[in-house]
Amino acid sequence: MSETRPGPVPIVRTLVRVLLVVTAVLLAIPAVVVGAFLVANRTNGSITVSDLTRRYLLHVPASYDGTHPVPLVVDLHGFAQWPANQQSVSRWSDLADEEGFIAVHPMGTGTPLRWASHTPGAAETTADIQFLTELLDRLSRDYAIDPDRVYVSGISNGAGMSFVLSCVLADRIAAIGTVAGLFTYPWDACRRTRPIPLIAFHGTADPIVPYEGGPLRGPARAAPDVRSWVADYAARNGYTTVQQFPAQGDVTRTQWNRPDGDLADVVLYTVAGGGHTWPGGRPLPAFITGPRRTTSTPPG
Repeated sequence: MSETRPGPVPIVRTLVRVLLVVTAVLLAIPAVVVGAFLVANRTNGSITVSDLTRRYLLHVPASYDGTHPVPLVVDLHGFAQWPANQQSVSRWSDLADEEGFIAVHPMGTGTPLRWASHTPGAAETTADIQFLTELLDRLSRDYAIDPDRVYVSGISNGAGMSFVLSCVLADRIAAIGTVAGLFTYPWDACRRTRPIPLIAFHGTADPIVPYEGGPLRGPARAAPDVRSWVADYAARNGYTTVQQFPAQGDVTRTQWNRPDGDLADVVLYTVAGGGHTWPGGRPLPAFITGPRRTTSTPPG
């Protein structure tokens, strides 16, 4: 009895089918990744600024009824993050539900998403400032926002943009809060009309924005020494009295005050061994951000 073996044509057909399946899978992977990102990167508001659609994620607590003005927190994501991710990390929206304020998480531009927080007068910097200014205008029209209680916070690149806004919108911002901030906007471009209080958090083991400063890749080029930069910020605010508080756990508090006792302070919380993370917030991947500390309530 002779054995019948498959000829070359069936083998070719089989290989073609396999190749088509593999190609389809490879083509589908980017679509799945993009689709998943679009789902994760949810927003619920947009405005058009200089013919560009800019988006944001707004959180209004259920308790809001519009009968009295409420505070607003503008929360800026870091490099390669996005509004919903920042909302999850910072948990401002959770606190907004408890305390009755409005929180908004704007979206930067570019790939990866970012804020142009380095170069005064650059087209990207001007566009980001215009977007955030018009966003404040929009929310102030649509909601009962207390103009004396508008705060800006951010992490990393978003913290740097918070500083930029404190320079260019000092008449509209009550205070800023920064976490793992990358402060590269030059002081000679910061022409404030009044001092702006600051609360800053930074870990000594931050692998992305080193606590002691140093060279960086990209447009930022170098990060300043954090404590020195905050001390300079305080001095420019006219806060020359320094208080050093005893460490509580991993956290040390340094506070600068005006000699006349004005309550508009500058405060730095140094987290010993802390990484590029939001204290008390939801964690980011440790292999990227370094060690995470669970401190949620600052000492003092």
